[in-house]
Amino acid sequence: MAYSIVYYSQDVQEDIMNLPITLRARYVGLTERMIEYDPNLGLPHTDAFGGGLFELRLKGIEGRARNCHASQFY
Repeated sequence: MAYSIVYYSQDVQEDIMNLPITLRARYVGLTERMIEYDPNLGLPHTDAFGGGLFELRLKGIEGRARNCHASQFY
């Protein structure tokens, strides 16, 4: 089953795409896997907060970043 990613706003998408290069590359790689397989990739990539809310954990040369996202199933 393929999933899709819809951003809350253009500003959010721009902030993510303005991450340092290795964090942005990690984001793209993980979100491609989320689209193909499931929004919850499991630790260490994602952590479930409950109620469809997840944290995406990014690690790169520049440091670490966290991104919260919600999953909605139809």
